[in-house]
Amino acid sequence: MATRSKGTPVSIGNSPEDDQPSAVDPAEDERPATEKDKPSVGHVLQEARTAAGLTVEEVSASTRVRVPIVQAIEQDDFSRSGGDVYARGHIRMVARSVGIDPEPLVRQYDSEHGGRPAPTPAAPLFEAERIRPERRRPNWTAAMVAAIVAVIGFVGFTMFNGTEDEGQGKQVAEGPAPEKTTSAPSTTKPADPKPDPSDSAIAAAPADKVTVKLSAVEDKSWISAKSPNGELIFDGLLLKGESKTFQDDEQIDFILGNAGVIDIFVNGKQVDEDFKPGQVERPSYTKGDPEAG
Repeated sequence: MATRSKGTPVSIGNSPEDDQPSAVDPAEDERPATEKDKPSVGHVLQEARTAAGLTVEEVSASTRVRVPIVQAIEQDDFSRSGGDVYARGHIRMVARSVGIDPEPLVRQYDSEHGGRPAPTPAAPLFEAERIRPERRRPNWTAAMVAAIVAVIGFVGFTMFNGTEDEGQGKQVAEGPAPEKTTSAPSTTKPADPKPDPSDSAIAAAPADKVTVKLSAVEDKSWISAKSPNGELIFDGLLLKGESKTFQDDEQIDFILGNAGVIDIFVNGKQVDEDFKPGQVERPSYTKGDPEAG
């Protein structure tokens, strides 16, 4: 039994309050700054532009991004950019024009807007487009065509053998032989090595589609490619020395950053667009291009 001296209370053990941790954890004061403490993308671009001594109009002229869009981006309003793909492109162009690295800002934009969508691989998309028409054809159609061709060949062969004599047969056999050896092999085979590798890579492009090959020859370039219905085909960097080929049934719309460093081949022919390095261009190509040359 515990005894108490007069006026001096004595407690056995600790009170419940003594076992509770302090209301303020000292480690809380050492936490790194949260994402909310970071300056926004628009604020960083505005501060960099001011530090570089540039006006909004000067940034717009160097990037070809319209003044209202530049102003909206500096206010963190990306609704006027036309979607996430264009917003990323605008951030990159404005950041480069004011002299800062665009990639951290693009990553911050992605983290604040649900992350960057995975680009659709171009090759599987094109293969799917080529396979679809063949799968739609009924099997009996191919069989019917083969049967008709066989019948016509058999009838023609029978009539030919029934009407020619031996002398005519020899003349017919001897006539075409020299033509095949002198014209076709001698003219076509020497011509094969002449086209550049870039031309031969898309020389077999079908006439009923548009085929576009982009080659970064002098420096890297950021490119975005969309189909006419707005479906994203590709969005990313094309490094120096790399090439990509795109194909669609009707039309392909591009956004080309640093467009002057890219060689463009449309439907097997090189197109001279007179683009300048550092410029952003938005060309579109159809299966009828190029119209001349």
